[in-house]
Amino acid sequence: MYQVKTYNAIAQAGLDRFTADFALNQSAQPDAYLIRSVNLRDAEFPASLKVIVRCGAGYNNIPLHRATEAGIAVFNTPGSNANAVKELVVGMLIIASRNLYSAVTYAEHNSGADISTRTEKEKTQFNGTELVGKTLAVIGVGHVGSKVAAAASALGMKVIGYDPYLSADSAWQIPTTAIRAQSLAEALKDADYVTVHTPKNEETIGLIGEKELNEMKPGAVLLNFARLGIVDNAAVIKALDAGRLKRYLTDFGEDSILDRPDILVTPHIGGSTAQAEANGAVQGAETVMQFLETGNVVNSVNLPHLDVPFTTHFRLTVMHQNIPNMVGQITTLLANEDINIEGMSNAALAKTAYTIIDIDALNQADAEELIAKLDAIPAVYRTRLLNNPRL
Repeated sequence: MYQVKTYNAIAQAGLDRFTADFALNQSAQPDAYLIRSVNLRDAEFPASLKVIVRCGAGYNNIPLHRATEAGIAVFNTPGSNANAVKELVVGMLIIASRNLYSAVTYAEHNSGADISTRTEKEKTQFNGTELVGKTLAVIGVGHVGSKVAAAASALGMKVIGYDPYLSADSAWQIPTTAIRAQSLAEALKDADYVTVHTPKNEETIGLIGEKELNEMKPGAVLLNFARLGIVDNAAVIKALDAGRLKRYLTDFGEDSILDRPDILVTPHIGGSTAQAEANGAVQGAETVMQFLETGNVVNSVNLPHLDVPFTTHFRLTVMHQNIPNMVGQITTLLANEDINIEGMSNAALAKTAYTIIDIDALNQADAEELIAKLDAIPAVYRTRLLNNPRL
């Protein structure tokens, strides 16, 4: 029986996916955490913990380095909230182009017998522009960005995409009419609207700063519904004050950007739909079960992708440092234990590697000793022995 501890409100649709081999919130020594936004950066992890799955795309609430050194695989659920974020971005494009927020605020604070006459005279201050024919730069065309690009194209916008890490799967989602920029500067220079959809990492923090804002055409509108910190808010304020940037719309508030008529902030609601939360919970539950039962790795953020059919009676998985001779040490130890390898796969992600070894014959009485010997190899983070539940 595998033990799963949940944090935050995990949608029931996801909890219902767990089979009878998984118990929820019944042990202080869980095998898995299924979480949303809980802050684990300073958390102490139990020795039993093997996997953390974040129901959502972002994972900056998880200490990846500490988790890796503790032999804990970390996953997210990319794409589960992509449609929700896309719809919000499309709504914000329309709000920005038609000055809807200012218009609604005006209407809420005006009344009286002469309202019709005054409205006809004063409504011209809210005249907007149509999105048809305007240029949208989509920075990052992954799960969300590709959907935004397709929706904008359907609205009649000219779409320019920039993503140096564009995957084949995402490429299929981008409209054929979209132009692929070769550089960030190329994507920005002619855009009427710029929307950012990159992950947050060392390369993307401050991606849109003073230099990039100066490269944008005067009067452009900037949207950030990706992550706080990808856009330099101080640089945005400077560009707005100078009249270079027309408006900024974001899902991430900071004191410095509040109470300005040219900035519209929403309270981090990009993925806050019933459907997105259910999608993330279902994908998260399936990820927990797949990893614990088969050792296969799909959508991990600290381990390489390794998805191997489990056809033997037993499987060893070894999470270790990506350094020379690790596989040699592991296989030599197995040979010395007279264990025949039926199949083996190995892959690496940066400084971490993962090895799957399938075997058909193993003396269960020697299993604990075998795992202890593998764990004793320097640079091994964790070894697991899995029984095939289907054999």
